[in-house]
Formats: sequence, structure tokens, C-alpha cells
Amino acid sequence: MFGGVHYHEADDAYREARLLHRVARVGSLWALGVGAAISGSFVGWHFGLAEGGFGGLLIATALIAVMYAGACSSIAEMAAALPHSGGAYFYCRVALGRWGGLMAGLGQNIAFVLLPAVMVLGIGGYLGAIFGTPDGFAPVWWLVTYAAFVGLNIWGAETAFKSMVAFTLLALLVLVLFALGAFPHFSWDQALAVEPSAAGQTRFLPEGLMGIALALPFAVWFFLAVEQIPLAAEESHDPGHDLPRAILLAIVALIPLAFLILFLSAGMAPGAAVLGASLEPLVLGFKTIFGAAAPNGLVSLMVLAGLIASFHAVMFAYGRNIYVLSRAGYFPRWLSVTQKDRKTPHRALIAGAVIGYLAAVLIHFSEAMFGDFLVGGVLLNMAIFGAMISILLQVISFVLLRERLPELQRPFRSPLGLPGAWTALVIALITLVVLFLSPDFRVGLWGCLVWYALAAAYYLAYGRRHMTLSPEEKFAAEVESRQQSDRLEESAGST
Repeated sequence: MFGGVHYHEADDAYREARLLHRVARVGSLWALGVGAAISGSFVGWHFGLAEGGFGGLLIATALIAVMYAGACSSIAEMAAALPHSGGAYFYCRVALGRWGGLMAGLGQNIAFVLLPAVMVLGIGGYLGAIFGTPDGFAPVWWLVTYAAFVGLNIWGAETAFKSMVAFTLLALLVLVLFALGAFPHFSWDQALAVEPSAAGQTRFLPEGLMGIALALPFAVWFFLAVEQIPLAAEESHDPGHDLPRAILLAIVALIPLAFLILFLSAGMAPGAAVLGASLEPLVLGFKTIFGAAAPNGLVSLMVLAGLIASFHAVMFAYGRNIYVLSRAGYFPRWLSVTQKDRKTPHRALIAGAVIGYLAAVLIHFSEAMFGDFLVGGVLLNMAIFGAMISILLQVISFVLLRERLPELQRPFRSPLGLPGAWTALVIALITLVVLFLSPDFRVGLWGCLVWYALAAAYYLAYGRRHMTLSPEEKFAAEVESRQQSDRLEESAGST
């Protein structure tokens, strides 16, 4: 028993039922991170053009790139020093205690369960366009997509990683082809096509400084979910070596890609003003490149590559997130049991898919149920909230671990160190404040609070009396015991 929490020792049978296979190396882990974020270069980011114009979104993207560089460098150091599958939950559990760990883990849980639900809507739409099925058939496409990729992830981690590499490379190829085709069409007139909203504003910053702030959440889409790589720690052959390199290589790939897509997409017909109000920015770009005779099926197939890459990678992440929170007891422990032969967290994957599918159905029928209330937008906002809370808590944990556990072995040290972490913390905090202040995002906050309340209620009513000394909890409990002993010795010495 620790601090009013009842722990059960993880015996051999408990551990055997929850094993994972070590199959991933740097390339696979890199694909996990880049693949998770790459759909943000296909869709999502462009709504920032309507909020801040080209200049506002450009500056916002630069700020978010700095934030992710600092955060990922910090996460890379923690991933090498604390090589278990807990990711955000584990780092914050050690630095901030049980509630800090739970809050960070739930942030990732919200983001990674809801993102595939929103992505599958787009996947179903493009599959419907390719095969000519009616809109009413869309829920079947969602079911097929979830079933196919849940099955792929359950089949085996090695198969999942190999297919992830393939889908990620295919999505990158599509973006490279887009960039090559878009380059001759670039025009500053198109990029600066958003009219100033008031006297004194410019075409570069049509909404002024406030436009930069309001564009921050949309710039996050270029990088959202790259921070999930440490969730594969126990499936990495050499986590101390592979995890930090994969994280930094992923962010190094995503930063130039973000600016390339922003410049070329906004700077070609039909221009930034039209692009900021579109639901399919890359489709508009390909139609400009191919002309009026653009093959709709081919364009849909190309855009589909990016959505599938992210859907697959983020599904992997929510499976491991649910698995590790369940293994410790924050979620029902039966969810962490892995498949007997293939050692994949099949129950966690299926549970996340059920929630995601129900969320997609809710979005699809939201107009009939709720009128003009944009359920899809709320769920997207919840995903961004969850991700920002998780990143903020992880950066805080990095700073605290540097201070409180200087003796912790760190096979990799952040090249940006504490200055990078503090910079990331400030930008993440500003982005979170923008989410609180914007009426368009505020409803998503209430959704997150409900999610947190349900998880906290389970933990208080049941979970804290049935916790398990999983690798993460055992390590954190040992750290707490050492620190308590040190405090008692200091107190005794002072008296």
C-alpha cells in the first residue's frame, strides 16, 4: 500500500498474459511518428488560413515547430532514460505522481482514440468516391476500415510496423509529387489572397497579432501525434538507442514538410482565401496541377494514402496507451491482456475501435440529432486539447526530472536542454490558453472534462484499490520511497 493506494504484486501469470514482442528498430519507430502526423499535411492545417491569413499561419507554424522541437527533444531524453511503454503517463507518473501520470495518459488517450474516428470519416468519403457508393454506405466503409486495421495490428507488431513503413513512405511520395507539381504554380498573390479584416491590417497579417494566436491550434496539425513514439518502448529492440533517434528524425522530417506544404498549397490557385474554407485542400491543389481533366479516382486515392498512414499509426498508439494504463489499473485490467501467440494488445485495440466507430457514427448523424451543432469539430478540438495537455505535462516532467533525479542514467540527453523545454512549455501554454479563449474550441474543453471525470471516477471508486505494480508503477513507487527516505534523513540531520 502506497499513499492510500492498494497495490497487487504482478506475478508471473499476470506478466505472461501481458507480454509484447520486441520487433521495432529506428526505421519502424520513425515511420510510427511520421505516419501518425502526416495526415496533418493533407488536411486540417489549412483552416488556419481563415484565422490568420498566410502570414499568421506561417508565424504560428514556426512557433509550433519550435515547440515540438523542444518537446520532442525532452521526450527523447525521457524515453531513453525510462524505457517502458507508458510514454507520457510514465514520465509524468514519476515526476508528478499518480494524478499527474493519469492526467497525461488521459490526454493522449483522448487524442489518440478520437483522431482515428475523425480520419475514418475522410477515408470513408474517399473510398465512396473511388467505388461510387452512396453516402448512406459510409458507415460500412468505416466498419471495414476499422476491422481491417484492427486485424492488421492484432496479427502482429512486426506486420503492423512493416505496413506502417509502407503507408508512410507512400504518403510521403504523394506529398513529394504534389510539391513538384505545385512549384511552377506558386504565386505570392495567391498566398496573400486573404483580405484584411480591418483598417491598418496587411495582406500578410490580415487579422493582426490575434490571427497568429488563433492559427496556433491549426499549425499543431502538421505535427500532432509524433510524440507517440515512446509508446512502442517495449517493442523496440534497443529503446535507449532507437527511441530518441526515431523521435528526432521524425521531427526533422516533419518541420520542413510543414513549411513546404504551407507555402505551395497557399501559393497556388484557387488561393489562400478559398483554401481556408475548403474541406479538401490537397484535392484543390491536385486539380490545379492536373487541370480540369483531373482524374477524381486517382486524386482520391492519393489523398487516401495520407489518411490511412495516420489512421494506422494512431491506432497503434491508442492500443498501447490503453494497454499500459490498464496494466497498471487506471483502466480495467482485463483490457491489457495481449493475444496469446502474437503478443499484441487485442482487447485494447478493439475497445478503442468501438469507441472510435461510435464517435464516427455520432458525427455522421449529428445534423439530424443536434441540428447545426458541429460534433465533428468538437471531437477534433478535444483531440487537440488532449494532445496539448499531454505535451505540457511531459515538458514540465522533463524539467522536474532533471532537477530531482540528476543521478538517473540518461543514455541520450536533449540537445536543446532546459532552454528548449522552457520554450516549448511557454508556447504549449499559450496554445492551450487560445483553446480556452476561442468559442469554437471551448465546447471541446467540456468534452475533455467529461472524459477526465469518468476516468477519475473509475480510479477513485475502484482502480486505486486494485492497482498493480506494473513496471511503470514499480519504478515510480521506488523513486517515491527513496525520496521519502532522503527527506526523513535530512529532517533527522537538521534536528
